[in-house]
Amino acid sequence: MTASTEPNSSTQSTGYACVQRYVKTLDNSPGVYRMLDGDSRVLYVGKARNLKARVSNYARPGHSGRIERMIAATASMMFLTTRTETEALLLEQNLIKQLKPKYNVLLRDDKSFPNILVAKDHAFPQIKKHRGAKKEKGAYFGPFASAGAVNRTLNQLQKAFLLRNCSDSMFDGRTRPCLLYQIKRCSGPCVGLISEADYCESVKDAERFLSGRSTKVQEDLAAQMMAASEAMEFERAAGLRDRIRALTQVQTSQGINPRSVAEADVIGLYMDSGQACVQVFFIRANQNWGNKDFFPRVGPDVSPAEVMEAFLGQFYDNKEPPRQLILSDAIENADLMQQALSEKAGRKVEILVPQRGEKQELIAGALRNARESLARRMSESATQAKLLRGVAEAFDLENPPTRIEVYDNSHIQGTNAVGGMIVAGPEGFMKNAYRKFNIRGGDLTPGDDFGMMKEVLSRRFTRLQKEDPDRVIGLWPDLLLIDGGAGQVSAVHEIMLAHGVEDIPMVGVAKGVDRDHGKEEFHRVGQRPFALKRNDPVLYFIQRLRDEAHRFAIGTHRAKRAKAVGATPLDEIPGVGAARKRALLAHFGSAKAVSRANLADLKAVEGISAGLAQKVYDFFHDKS
Repeated sequence: MTASTEPNSSTQSTGYACVQRYVKTLDNSPGVYRMLDGDSRVLYVGKARNLKARVSNYARPGHSGRIERMIAATASMMFLTTRTETEALLLEQNLIKQLKPKYNVLLRDDKSFPNILVAKDHAFPQIKKHRGAKKEKGAYFGPFASAGAVNRTLNQLQKAFLLRNCSDSMFDGRTRPCLLYQIKRCSGPCVGLISEADYCESVKDAERFLSGRSTKVQEDLAAQMMAASEAMEFERAAGLRDRIRALTQVQTSQGINPRSVAEADVIGLYMDSGQACVQVFFIRANQNWGNKDFFPRVGPDVSPAEVMEAFLGQFYDNKEPPRQLILSDAIENADLMQQALSEKAGRKVEILVPQRGEKQELIAGALRNARESLARRMSESATQAKLLRGVAEAFDLENPPTRIEVYDNSHIQGTNAVGGMIVAGPEGFMKNAYRKFNIRGGDLTPGDDFGMMKEVLSRRFTRLQKEDPDRVIGLWPDLLLIDGGAGQVSAVHEIMLAHGVEDIPMVGVAKGVDRDHGKEEFHRVGQRPFALKRNDPVLYFIQRLRDEAHRFAIGTHRAKRAKAVGATPLDEIPGVGAARKRALLAHFGSAKAVSRANLADLKAVEGISAGLAQKVYDFFHDKS
């Protein structure tokens, strides 16, 4: 892979002239090109089977309005040649996700999806939700579209197979069965109420069900129920009946369970008025494991083929593709995408655009969901735009804000203090822009809300001036909302002046005298406080923003406090990670007991080498 940039030129040209200068320097290699503006911001990332031919196309007029604007803004280009076009495709999607160019189709919500894990590192396997890398030993089933879908399925599987979901440490410490056993959600393996062989048979049944062999599992349970009934073991028969109902409930909640599709992602794209919705249904083991909608950033003149290809490349960049991708719209480079995904998965991945049969019915369902989701989103966007216009009118802003930042603090008597920032704009809450601030000020008085807010805002504006000094990337807010009254507003105003920021409106939101929801007062620098009418939609909107900031700050504070509760001096010893920390605590019972242990006892702990035992001993005893 080789890179090249600006050709030698004494004059800086833009637009078609700029592109034409580069054409002369290119060969017919495959690769990736980047178009940059006068400030070296990336406008567009593209791939090419033949770089010279692809870039030559930009040197001639006759493009859509979006591409014409992009070419007009182009002041320089960068190139990376690759050995194959497949390599170029993968590199293109990586760069798009990293750089987020203005003129590319961009997938904005790209988090991982949860799985169900049957852990196999214990004699009595645990069934649980899992998200992230598949490092833990066990059988994985998924992906599921959401944590809610996993939780519902786990809830029914517990009823059907009575598998434990407790941690190994809780399992090992039980002396009597927990509540889950009492409500018939667990078979009580922790206290020997089921044999290892019988429990493992239940695990195999659960795995068979999750693998799509549900009919056999239900037939076996039905036969056991009949046998129990004939033997007049009516309580056992009732329990088996409830387990069969639980399995039926899982299948009912799945809705669509295709017979001819064992493993596929069904992907439907619907576009309207320059906006798009992509609906993905996850089909695994002939079962529907939920659906998820995505709203990629597109333009009014982008084709469905371009949107679908960009979505596939970015969506599967960090996910394992299934054996089949069933699409509503064909893509231009289907063979190339199929080859790239097959190489990534280490097996064949097939891309289909069905015209009839059950697969086409699945696409029709995905398209219907995509159309309805986009209609709801467009309706919400219209309402949001109206609210933002109302905010501008209420606070005398020149234009409706496109980025509102809301700040709040959380602590208990000054301990584990954190600040939270949430962001809202025309499309609602921008959760990927939320930020948390661990309060560092050692000289702050515990509970000093003014001091904490000063620290948070000072760090925020320092970072903004470093990352976006010219305010061109879109990171700067149009409006600041502060939870507090005149005192907080004055403190924040001082910080803004200290950083040379005088043109960003800032409003403090304070509850009235009796702290009643609906009697909020709004404070601005140099102006009298005022209130909005109780039934004003803008007031409800501001309350939602303030409540969301409070929720985020509280959640961050609780997470920090929980982490602090679990912290021990062992965390500070180099080489003592989570596993060795658990081994030491399990062996000695507490961190204090570890600190008092002699060297020989430390060496006796399983997993602790002689060298590490010496480090632990020295940490607690060598204080010179």
